[in-house]
Amino acid sequence: QVQLQESGPGLVKPSQTLSLTCTVSGGSITRNYYYWSWIRQPPGKGLEWIGYITYSGSTYYSPSLKSRTSISRNTSKNQFTLQLRSVTPEATAVYYCARAEKDPSDYGQYDYWGQGTQVTVSS
Repeated sequence: QVQLQESGPGLVKPSQTLSLTCTVSGGSITRNYYYWSWIRQPPGKGLEWIGYITYSGSTYYSPSLKSRTSISRNTSKNQFTLQLRSVTPEATAVYYCARAEKDPSDYGQYDYWGQGTQVTVSS
């Protein structure tokens, strides 16, 4: 059974960098051919895909967030990390990490999700 757990600060100030880590257990993040994504849900809105890192370490980001986003991994700890720079209050959301078997743009392809972590951007 694969489990994902998000961790990081729950409060970030505007203009700072939001950093979250997803710790994965029960399966390696280097195993073929999975996609490991970050997804968020602002209050009262739908899911918004942020980006992913693949089993081989390749990354791809949402075009609307690409200039401010980095996703990296630590294979020795079986973790992957999101950094979102220069945040505004509009980045306030529940942030999820999740695993997809293929086509990470299709939420139906995600088979495991973290429980989500609330991040609030406020001074």
